[in-house]
Amino acid sequence: MNLRSLLTAITFGLAAQVPSALAAYPEKPIRLIVPWAAGGSTDALARAVAQRMSESMGQPVVVDNRAGASGRIGADILAKSAPDGYTLGVIELAHTVAPSVFRQMPYDVLRDFTPVSLLGEAPLILFADSTHYRAGDVQRFLADSRKAGTPLQLATSGNGTISHLAAKMLEAQAGIPVDAVPYRGSAPALTDVSAQLVKGHFATLASGSSLLGGGKIAALMVTGPVRVTSLPGVPTAAEARLPGMQVSQWWALVAPARAPSAVVSRLADEVRAALTNPQTKARLDSQGIDLKASSPAQLGDRLRAETDRWANLAKQAGIQPE
Repeated sequence: MNLRSLLTAITFGLAAQVPSALAAYPEKPIRLIVPWAAGGSTDALARAVAQRMSESMGQPVVVDNRAGASGRIGADILAKSAPDGYTLGVIELAHTVAPSVFRQMPYDVLRDFTPVSLLGEAPLILFADSTHYRAGDVQRFLADSRKAGTPLQLATSGNGTISHLAAKMLEAQAGIPVDAVPYRGSAPALTDVSAQLVKGHFATLASGSSLLGGGKIAALMVTGPVRVTSLPGVPTAAEARLPGMQVSQWWALVAPARAPSAVVSRLADEVRAALTNPQTKARLDSQGIDLKASSPAQLGDRLRAETDRWANLAKQAGIQPE
């Protein structure tokens, strides 16, 4: 056999193996790491998608909450996992901000993950306790904060997270000193808001839906460009005369670096099917999450763009990594 024949045989042999290997995947349960506490928007989205993927793939997709360090603990576990398609993770805006605010990073968001698909986006809601405030009471909330004479205590999901960024944006926009109080996620943060241990917290509707529905917290303002359909009485930041407060959360599914391309392609297809499933859409649309799938390449472009964007903003603002 000459060299050309040998290479042809190898090529056809490898091509034949890919469909066979893909047909066998998955052969065991898949672990889905969520780097935040249970009960928040990331957890809600992950569980909805995991349930649908479990049904369509014939193997359980098990959510594993690994909270801490502003999402870095769970992401680090994912980065160091075997790239075999059996450990996946959800990352979000905070993971592209982190390299600009933390000096020591245990992983590289562009180098150590294989992009699979975007999952969705959602605006943030400023929540406060319902004892003192009603829906849309953002102006009274700001007036009370100015009168207090002390920094406004806003809970965050940790340094460098979107809730932390939103808190500092409010400080700049409203001219009110803010004391950012870090928590392990939006669920415990909002529990303390309802108990009046902190004044407020920026989170997605999905994170606050349970306490909001129970009348424990009030929605004061939306950071998106338009009002949320299920919160018609809650103004946008622009309507509240805070035009620079437009900021949205986003989520994505990734695998460890060097995950097999055939498996990644299969997972991207499964995510797209899950996000267009009527039951999944109904479950998440009511929580203010705009479901959006993407190709792995499109997600890779977005991760690079977001990382560059926040690096430039941090440089312009003179922020030094901690």
